[in-house]
Amino acid sequence: MLVDSHCHLDYPELSGSLDAVTARAHAAGVGLMLSIGTRLSEFSRVLAVAERLPQVYCTVGVHPHEAEKEGQDEAKALIAHTAHPKVVGIGESGLDFYYEHSNRAAQERNFRAHIAAARSTGLPLVVHSRDADQEMVDILAEEMRAGAFTGVMHCFSSGPKLAEAALALGFYISLSGIVTFKKADELRAIARDLPLNRLLLETDAPFLAPVPKRGQPNEPAFVAHTAEAVARLRGISTEELAEVTTANFFRLFRKTVRPQV
Repeated sequence: MLVDSHCHLDYPELSGSLDAVTARAHAAGVGLMLSIGTRLSEFSRVLAVAERLPQVYCTVGVHPHEAEKEGQDEAKALIAHTAHPKVVGIGESGLDFYYEHSNRAAQERNFRAHIAAARSTGLPLVVHSRDADQEMVDILAEEMRAGAFTGVMHCFSSGPKLAEAALALGFYISLSGIVTFKKADELRAIARDLPLNRLLLETDAPFLAPVPKRGQPNEPAFVAHTAEAVARLRGISTEELAEVTTANFFRLFRKTVRPQV
């Protein structure tokens, strides 16, 4: 069984055909999907998908792009949503200094609130990081000294320094379809050496469809293509990679229940 550890099933590219999307995922061997929250104002939409579909869980969070409009200064509102059995993680949140749709100070305040929520609830933090490697390392290390929390660096496309720092702090690293892209040689080099017991797979659907689906809206079924590419990269079978990454997912997202297959 494969798990798509990060997708956005409430987005319009997928939400209008959820039955077909989930049927294709099942046919591709994807037994569970984690649909990610990016705005509190739209969280009800995210939760509705998870409530409707037994193979879907969700997270609650505010993406760094939304930090100025919806950023959290404290953890209270995030924590309140985690009482629901289908809410299994905090995020996605983090730092995005590539687009900088929100100013850096707002992003950092919002991110620290999410860390506090993860620490308080014991739920894993789903981290977005782009063009902010050193700042991310500094914040994670500082916050970890204040009290332990767990998490995953989602859709990892940063450099080796952030990968090493995240692993040292006990984080997991999730690979997306980017690892199949023609110009992703540095990422493939990192992916080749990541500890298998810290590796997750994701689509980030509807974005970043992997080869051979480039140019199409991404969907959870396509995580199978990323799995095949990573397995080849590491010289193991796709079945072994699926078994390990699925076990890793359930070890990190402990609130989820593994489906009977």
